[in-house]
Amino acid sequence: MTDAVIVAARRTPTGKREGALSGIHPADLSALVLEDLVKTSGVDPELIDDVVWGCVTQAGEQTGDIARTAALSAGFPETVTGVTVDRQCGSSQQAVHFAAAGVIAGQYDIVVAGGVESMSRNPMGSSSQGKNPYGEKFMARYDNTKPNQGVGAEMIAERWGFDREAMDSFALLSHERAAAATDSGAFESQIVPVETEHGLITADEGIRRGGTLEKLGKLSTVFKEDGVVTAGNASQISDGTAALLIMSSERAKELGLKPLVRVHTAVLAGSDPVIMLTAPIPATQKALAKSGLSISDIGTFEVNEAFASVPLAWLKDLGADPEKLNPHGGAIAMGHPLGGSGARLMTTMVHNMVNNDIKYGLQTMCEGGGQANATILELL
Repeated sequence: MTDAVIVAARRTPTGKREGALSGIHPADLSALVLEDLVKTSGVDPELIDDVVWGCVTQAGEQTGDIARTAALSAGFPETVTGVTVDRQCGSSQQAVHFAAAGVIAGQYDIVVAGGVESMSRNPMGSSSQGKNPYGEKFMARYDNTKPNQGVGAEMIAERWGFDREAMDSFALLSHERAAAATDSGAFESQIVPVETEHGLITADEGIRRGGTLEKLGKLSTVFKEDGVVTAGNASQISDGTAALLIMSSERAKELGLKPLVRVHTAVLAGSDPVIMLTAPIPATQKALAKSGLSISDIGTFEVNEAFASVPLAWLKDLGADPEKLNPHGGAIAMGHPLGGSGARLMTTMVHNMVNNDIKYGLQTMCEGGGQANATILELL
Protein backbone atom coordinates (compact mmCIF):
# COMPACT_ATOMS: atom_id res chain seq x y z
CA MET A 1 0.00 0.00 0.00
CA THR A 2 1.23 3.49 -0.84
CA ASP A 3 2.20 5.56 2.18
CA ALA A 4 2.76 9.29 2.75
CA VAL A 5 6.05 10.48 4.20
CA ILE A 6 7.44 13.88 5.12
CA VAL A 7 10.89 14.46 3.66
CA ALA A 8 11.37 18.08 4.74
CA ALA A 9 9.76 20.44 7.25
CA ARG A 10 10.69 24.09 7.67
CA ARG A 11 9.24 27.20 9.28
CA THR A 12 9.96 30.86 9.76
CA PRO A 13 10.47 32.24 13.25
CA THR A 14 7.15 33.28 14.72
CA GLY A 15 6.85 37.05 14.91
CA LYS A 16 4.93 38.86 17.61
CA ARG A 17 2.10 41.26 16.82
CA GLU A 18 3.44 44.34 15.02
CA GLY A 19 6.87 42.77 15.33
CA ALA A 20 9.67 42.16 12.85
CA LEU A 21 7.61 40.03 10.43
CA SER A 22 4.65 42.43 10.30
CA GLY A 23 6.21 44.38 7.44
CA ILE A 24 6.14 41.37 5.11
CA HIS A 25 3.13 40.56 2.92
CA PRO A 26 1.79 37.09 3.89
CA ALA A 27 2.27 35.80 0.33
CA ASP A 28 5.90 36.90 0.40
CA LEU A 29 6.35 35.41 3.88
CA SER A 30 4.93 32.13 2.58
CA ALA A 31 7.25 32.31 -0.42
CA LEU A 32 10.31 32.41 1.84
CA VAL A 33 9.53 29.04 3.39
CA LEU A 34 8.45 27.51 0.06
CA GLU A 35 11.70 28.63 -1.58
CA ASP A 36 13.68 27.19 1.30
CA LEU A 37 11.77 23.90 1.26
CA VAL A 38 12.73 23.09 -2.33
CA LYS A 39 16.25 24.44 -1.87
CA THR A 40 17.04 22.35 1.21
CA SER A 41 15.37 19.21 -0.17
CA GLY A 42 16.77 19.58 -3.69
CA VAL A 43 13.37 18.82 -5.23
CA ASP A 44 12.67 20.52 -8.55
CA PRO A 45 9.51 22.64 -7.99
CA GLU A 46 8.28 21.51 -11.42
CA LEU A 47 7.59 18.12 -9.83
CA ILE A 48 5.21 19.55 -7.22
CA ASP A 49 1.58 18.79 -8.00
CA ASP A 50 -0.05 21.18 -5.55
CA VAL A 51 0.46 23.52 -2.61
CA VAL A 52 -2.19 22.92 0.07
CA TRP A 53 -2.06 25.98 2.31
CA GLY A 54 -3.91 26.79 5.52
CA CYS A 55 -5.12 30.33 6.19
CA VAL A 56 -7.90 31.39 8.55
CA THR A 57 -8.50 35.10 7.99
CA GLN A 58 -9.05 35.11 4.26
CA ALA A 59 -9.48 38.86 4.01
CA GLY A 60 -7.44 41.69 2.55
CA GLU A 61 -3.97 40.49 1.65
CA GLN A 62 -4.87 36.87 2.43
CA THR A 63 -7.64 36.60 -0.16
CA GLY A 64 -7.44 35.43 -3.77
CA ASP A 65 -6.32 31.87 -2.91
CA ILE A 66 -3.10 32.76 -1.12
CA ALA A 67 -1.79 29.22 -1.70
CA ARG A 68 -1.53 29.90 -5.43
CA THR A 69 -0.18 33.42 -4.89
CA ALA A 70 2.44 32.09 -2.49
CA ALA A 71 3.59 29.41 -4.94
CA LEU A 72 3.97 31.95 -7.73
CA SER A 73 5.69 34.39 -5.36
CA ALA A 74 8.18 31.63 -4.56
CA GLY A 75 9.06 31.38 -8.24
CA PHE A 76 7.41 28.00 -8.70
CA PRO A 77 6.43 27.20 -12.30
CA GLU A 78 2.98 28.39 -13.32
CA THR A 79 2.00 24.73 -13.66
CA VAL A 80 2.11 24.36 -9.84
CA THR A 81 -1.37 24.91 -8.41
CA GLY A 82 -2.42 26.00 -4.93
CA VAL A 83 -5.50 25.55 -2.77
CA THR A 84 -6.30 27.38 0.47
CA VAL A 85 -7.80 25.50 3.42
CA ASP A 86 -9.76 26.85 6.39
CA ARG A 87 -10.35 24.57 9.36
CA GLN A 88 -9.76 27.46 11.69
CA CYS A 89 -6.69 27.03 13.94
CA GLY A 90 -6.05 23.56 12.54
CA SER A 91 -6.01 24.71 8.91
CA SER A 92 -2.42 23.73 8.11
CA GLN A 93 -2.67 20.49 10.06
CA GLN A 94 -5.69 19.73 7.87
CA ALA A 95 -3.56 20.70 4.86
CA VAL A 96 -1.17 17.90 5.85
CA HIS A 97 -4.10 15.48 6.12
CA PHE A 98 -5.36 16.43 2.65
CA ALA A 99 -1.87 16.21 1.18
CA ALA A 100 -1.16 12.81 2.73
CA ALA A 101 -4.54 11.45 1.62
CA GLY A 102 -3.88 12.66 -1.93
CA VAL A 103 -0.52 10.89 -2.02
CA ILE A 104 -1.96 7.65 -0.63
CA ALA A 105 -4.84 7.79 -3.13
CA GLY A 106 -2.44 8.33 -6.00
CA GLN A 107 -3.88 11.73 -6.91
CA TYR A 108 -0.70 13.49 -5.82
CA ASP A 109 2.88 12.47 -6.54
CA ILE A 110 4.65 15.26 -4.65
CA VAL A 111 2.81 17.92 -2.66
CA VAL A 112 3.57 20.73 -0.23
CA ALA A 113 1.37 21.26 2.82
CA GLY A 114 1.55 24.19 5.20
CA GLY A 115 0.03 27.53 5.96
CA VAL A 116 0.42 31.16 6.91
CA GLU A 117 -1.15 33.88 8.98
CA SER A 118 -0.11 37.50 9.28
CA MET A 119 -2.29 38.53 12.20
CA SER A 120 -0.63 41.94 12.37
CA ARG A 121 -1.80 42.76 8.87
CA ASN A 122 -5.05 40.76 8.84
CA PRO A 123 -6.66 41.04 12.30
CA MET A 124 -8.92 38.30 13.67
CA GLY A 125 -12.53 38.85 12.66
CA SER A 126 -11.75 41.05 9.69
CA SER A 127 -13.02 38.42 7.26
CA SER A 128 -16.55 38.65 8.68
CA GLN A 129 -16.69 42.42 8.02
CA GLY A 130 -18.73 42.90 11.17
CA LYS A 131 -21.36 40.36 10.14
CA ASN A 132 -22.54 37.47 12.35
CA PRO A 133 -21.35 34.19 10.78
CA TYR A 134 -24.03 32.24 12.67
CA GLY A 135 -27.46 32.09 11.08
CA GLU A 136 -30.85 31.83 12.74
CA LYS A 137 -30.94 28.04 12.82
CA PHE A 138 -27.52 27.77 14.46
CA MET A 139 -28.41 30.41 17.04
CA ALA A 140 -31.71 28.73 17.80
CA ARG A 141 -30.01 25.35 18.26
CA TYR A 142 -27.55 26.81 20.78
CA ASP A 143 -29.94 29.06 22.73
CA ASN A 144 -28.78 32.22 20.95
CA THR A 145 -25.27 31.75 22.31
CA LYS A 146 -22.61 33.10 20.00
CA PRO A 147 -19.45 30.98 20.43
CA ASN A 148 -16.41 32.74 21.85
CA GLN A 149 -13.09 30.96 22.27
CA GLY A 150 -12.04 32.91 25.34
CA VAL A 151 -15.33 32.19 27.08
CA GLY A 152 -14.89 28.54 26.08
CA ALA A 153 -11.46 28.52 27.70
CA GLU A 154 -13.02 29.86 30.89
CA MET A 155 -15.72 27.16 30.74
CA ILE A 156 -13.04 24.48 30.44
CA ALA A 157 -11.10 25.87 33.39
CA GLU A 158 -14.24 25.84 35.51
CA ARG A 159 -15.39 22.38 34.40
CA TRP A 160 -11.96 20.75 34.87
CA GLY A 161 -11.13 22.70 38.02
CA PHE A 162 -8.13 24.81 36.98
CA ASP A 163 -7.47 27.89 39.08
CA ARG A 164 -5.43 30.94 38.14
CA GLU A 165 -2.22 29.51 39.60
CA ALA A 166 -2.52 26.33 37.51
CA MET A 167 -3.09 28.38 34.36
CA ASP A 168 -0.19 30.76 35.02
CA SER A 169 2.15 27.95 36.05
CA PHE A 170 1.53 26.20 32.76
CA ALA A 171 2.22 29.46 30.91
CA LEU A 172 5.53 29.95 32.73
CA LEU A 173 6.55 26.40 31.82
CA SER A 174 5.80 27.08 28.15
CA HIS A 175 8.13 30.09 28.14
CA GLU A 176 10.83 28.25 30.10
CA ARG A 177 10.80 25.31 27.70
CA ALA A 178 10.77 27.51 24.59
CA ALA A 179 13.68 29.57 25.92
CA ALA A 180 15.64 26.41 26.76
CA ALA A 181 14.98 24.97 23.29
CA THR A 182 16.12 28.19 21.66
CA ASP A 183 19.28 28.36 23.75
CA SER A 184 20.15 24.71 23.07
CA GLY A 185 19.81 25.15 19.30
CA ALA A 186 16.87 22.74 19.09
CA PHE A 187 15.08 25.01 16.60
CA GLU A 188 18.03 25.76 14.33
CA SER A 189 17.41 22.86 11.93
CA GLN A 190 13.78 23.91 11.36
CA ILE A 191 13.89 27.72 11.18
CA VAL A 192 14.32 29.71 7.99
CA PRO A 193 15.95 33.03 8.96
CA VAL A 194 14.02 36.04 7.65
CA GLU A 195 15.68 39.25 6.53
CA THR A 196 13.60 42.26 7.61
CA GLU A 197 13.98 46.00 8.00
CA HIS A 198 14.85 45.23 11.62
CA GLY A 199 17.66 42.88 10.62
CA LEU A 200 17.90 39.10 10.30
CA ILE A 201 15.29 37.32 12.44
CA THR A 202 16.39 33.85 13.51
CA ALA A 203 14.33 33.14 16.65
CA ASP A 204 10.72 33.28 17.83
CA GLU A 205 9.94 36.77 19.08
CA GLY A 206 7.29 36.03 21.68
CA ILE A 207 9.38 34.10 24.20
CA ARG A 208 9.64 35.95 27.52
CA ARG A 209 12.29 35.13 30.09
CA GLY A 210 12.29 35.66 33.83
CA GLY A 211 8.56 35.43 34.33
CA THR A 212 7.07 34.73 37.74
CA LEU A 213 3.66 33.83 39.12
CA GLU A 214 3.64 37.20 40.84
CA LYS A 215 4.11 39.07 37.56
CA LEU A 216 1.51 36.98 35.72
CA GLY A 217 -0.88 37.36 38.65
CA LYS A 218 -1.05 41.11 38.06
CA LEU A 219 -2.58 40.69 34.60
CA SER A 220 -6.31 41.29 34.29
CA THR A 221 -8.68 38.58 33.14
CA VAL A 222 -10.10 39.16 29.69
CA PHE A 223 -13.31 37.18 29.22
CA LYS A 224 -14.74 36.89 32.74
CA GLU A 225 -14.42 39.33 35.63
CA ASP A 226 -13.63 36.66 38.21
CA GLY A 227 -12.13 34.28 35.65
CA VAL A 228 -8.67 32.82 35.05
CA VAL A 229 -7.85 33.54 31.39
CA THR A 230 -5.43 36.41 30.78
CA ALA A 231 -3.12 37.53 28.00
CA GLY A 232 -0.36 35.79 29.93
CA ASN A 233 -1.83 32.30 29.83
CA ALA A 234 -3.30 32.43 26.33
CA SER A 235 -1.66 32.12 22.93
CA GLN A 236 -0.10 35.19 21.39
CA ILE A 237 -1.28 37.06 18.28
CA SER A 238 1.46 36.30 15.79
CA ASP A 239 2.81 36.20 12.24
CA GLY A 240 4.41 33.14 10.71
CA THR A 241 4.41 30.32 8.20
CA ALA A 242 5.59 26.71 7.89
CA ALA A 243 5.67 24.04 5.18
CA LEU A 244 6.22 20.30 4.80
CA LEU A 245 7.16 18.34 1.67
CA ILE A 246 5.13 15.14 1.29
CA MET A 247 5.37 12.16 -1.09
CA SER A 248 5.38 8.36 -0.95
CA SER A 249 8.41 6.55 0.45
CA GLU A 250 8.82 4.91 -2.96
CA ARG A 251 8.97 8.31 -4.67
CA ALA A 252 11.41 9.56 -2.06
CA LYS A 253 13.67 6.60 -2.80
CA GLU A 254 13.53 7.34 -6.53
CA LEU A 255 14.62 10.92 -5.85
CA GLY A 256 17.34 9.89 -3.41
CA LEU A 257 15.59 11.58 -0.49
CA LYS A 258 15.49 10.29 3.08
CA PRO A 259 11.99 10.24 4.58
CA LEU A 260 11.87 11.72 8.07
CA VAL A 261 8.50 10.43 9.29
CA ARG A 262 5.46 8.60 7.97
CA VAL A 263 1.93 9.94 8.41
CA HIS A 264 0.74 6.97 10.43
CA THR A 265 -2.79 8.03 11.44
CA ALA A 266 -4.93 11.08 10.69
CA VAL A 267 -8.37 11.66 12.21
CA LEU A 268 -10.93 14.34 13.05
CA ALA A 269 -13.33 14.83 15.93
CA GLY A 270 -16.15 17.23 16.67
CA SER A 271 -17.65 18.37 19.97
CA ASP A 272 -19.76 21.16 21.49
CA PRO A 273 -19.16 24.33 19.42
CA VAL A 274 -20.00 26.64 22.33
CA ILE A 275 -17.29 25.43 24.71
CA MET A 276 -15.50 24.90 21.39
CA LEU A 277 -12.05 23.81 22.59
CA THR A 278 -12.50 20.28 23.96
CA ALA A 279 -12.34 18.26 20.72
CA PRO A 280 -8.59 17.45 21.04
CA ILE A 281 -9.58 14.95 23.76
CA PRO A 282 -11.89 12.76 21.60
CA ALA A 283 -9.62 13.34 18.58
CA THR A 284 -6.68 11.86 20.50
CA GLN A 285 -8.78 8.94 21.72
CA LYS A 286 -9.93 8.31 18.16
CA ALA A 287 -6.38 8.45 16.78
CA LEU A 288 -5.11 6.01 19.39
CA ALA A 289 -7.99 3.61 18.76
CA LYS A 290 -7.52 3.75 14.99
CA SER A 291 -3.74 3.32 15.18
CA GLY A 292 -3.77 0.47 17.69
CA LEU A 293 -1.31 2.41 19.84
CA SER A 294 -1.62 3.29 23.51
CA ILE A 295 -0.91 6.64 25.12
CA SER A 296 2.32 5.18 26.52
CA ASP A 297 3.52 4.29 23.01
CA ILE A 298 3.66 7.98 22.07
CA GLY A 299 6.99 9.62 22.81
CA THR A 300 6.03 13.25 22.29
CA PHE A 301 2.82 15.27 22.11
CA GLU A 302 2.08 18.64 20.56
CA VAL A 303 -1.23 19.99 21.87
CA ASN A 304 -1.78 23.56 20.76
CA GLU A 305 -1.73 26.04 23.60
CA ALA A 306 -4.60 28.20 22.44
CA PHE A 307 -5.28 28.76 26.14
CA ALA A 308 -3.59 27.01 29.06
CA SER A 309 -6.84 25.27 30.01
CA VAL A 310 -6.93 23.37 26.70
CA PRO A 311 -3.75 21.24 27.10
CA LEU A 312 -4.36 21.03 30.85
CA ALA A 313 -7.79 19.45 30.30
CA TRP A 314 -6.33 17.18 27.60
CA LEU A 315 -3.60 16.08 29.99
CA LYS A 316 -6.03 15.44 32.82
CA ASP A 317 -8.37 13.29 30.71
CA LEU A 318 -5.74 11.39 28.70
CA GLY A 319 -3.28 10.76 31.51
CA ALA A 320 -0.23 11.35 29.31
CA ASP A 321 3.23 11.98 30.73
CA PRO A 322 3.39 15.79 31.26
CA GLU A 323 7.11 15.76 30.45
CA LYS A 324 6.24 14.64 26.90
CA LEU A 325 3.66 17.39 26.36
CA ASN A 326 4.95 20.37 24.35
CA PRO A 327 8.55 19.68 25.41
CA HIS A 328 9.84 22.77 23.57
CA GLY A 329 7.06 25.08 24.69
CA GLY A 330 3.99 26.06 22.75
CA ALA A 331 1.83 28.87 21.45
CA ILE A 332 1.69 30.68 24.80
CA ALA A 333 5.41 31.34 24.42
CA MET A 334 6.07 31.00 20.70
CA GLY A 335 2.87 32.46 19.30
CA HIS A 336 -0.11 31.20 17.33
CA PRO A 337 -0.24 32.42 13.71
CA LEU A 338 -3.62 30.75 13.15
CA GLY A 339 -3.40 29.25 9.65
CA GLY A 340 0.29 28.48 10.01
CA SER A 341 0.21 26.95 13.48
CA GLY A 342 -0.65 23.38 12.55
CA ALA A 343 2.33 23.17 10.22
CA ARG A 344 4.53 24.96 12.79
CA LEU A 345 3.64 22.43 15.49
CA MET A 346 4.21 19.54 13.10
CA THR A 347 7.54 20.92 11.92
CA THR A 348 8.68 21.24 15.53
CA MET A 349 7.47 17.73 16.32
CA VAL A 350 9.15 16.18 13.27
CA HIS A 351 12.51 17.69 14.15
CA ASN A 352 12.13 16.69 17.80
CA MET A 353 11.39 13.10 16.76
CA VAL A 354 14.35 12.97 14.39
CA ASN A 355 16.80 14.64 16.77
CA ASN A 356 15.82 12.51 19.77
CA ASP A 357 14.98 9.18 18.08
CA ILE A 358 11.30 9.25 19.13
CA LYS A 359 9.29 6.50 17.42
CA TYR A 360 5.81 8.05 17.58
CA GLY A 361 4.54 11.61 17.96
CA LEU A 362 0.96 12.87 18.23
CA GLN A 363 -0.32 16.34 17.41
CA THR A 364 -3.76 17.75 18.05
CA MET A 365 -5.34 21.22 17.99
CA CYS A 366 -8.60 22.78 19.08
CA GLU A 367 -10.43 24.52 16.26
CA GLY A 368 -13.33 26.88 15.75
CA GLY A 369 -16.70 25.18 15.57
CA GLY A 370 -15.74 22.61 18.21
CA GLN A 371 -13.43 20.53 16.01
CA ALA A 372 -9.96 18.99 16.21
CA ASN A 373 -7.45 17.23 14.01
CA ALA A 374 -5.19 14.56 15.46
CA THR A 375 -2.15 13.18 13.63
CA ILE A 376 0.22 10.42 14.62
CA LEU A 377 3.63 10.45 12.94
CA GLU A 378 6.03 7.49 12.86
CA LEU A 379 9.79 7.98 12.75
CA LEU A 380 11.54 6.33 9.81
